[in-house]
Amino acid sequence: MALEWVVLGYAAGAEAIMLLFLTLPGLDGLRRGLVSVVRGALKPMLSVVPFCLFLLMDIYWKYETRPTCNEEHACTPSEHLRHQKSIMKSQRNALLIAAALLLYWLLFTVTSLVVKIEQLNQRLNKLKRDD
Repeated sequence: MALEWVVLGYAAGAEAIMLLFLTLPGLDGLRRGLVSVVRGALKPMLSVVPFCLFLLMDIYWKYETRPTCNEEHACTPSEHLRHQKSIMKSQRNALLIAAALLLYWLLFTVTSLVVKIEQLNQRLNKLKRDD
């Protein structure tokens, strides 16, 4: 299952880099090309959403089927340590899922706002030329 988390981490990293480049000031010349690249990448990157839901169900399943230590001395220290590591990994993975979904939503929203701003600037330039 480690490969899935690596893929999700790379997808979240790519989303963060694209979002950073879209929002950096002073990149007006690159922004047009970057917007077209990001708009083209948004549809394939939508697969992150069902992938995150699948991984979230995997975390839930691991949580539901985890071994429990009902009595005080029912688990050995190594079993207890393994259980604690599993909980920490699940929490880390849940944060990665939340970050990937949030970054996708932000990238989608920022891209649509940049496109609207470009369209409004084109309208404004057209009105200035007509006057």
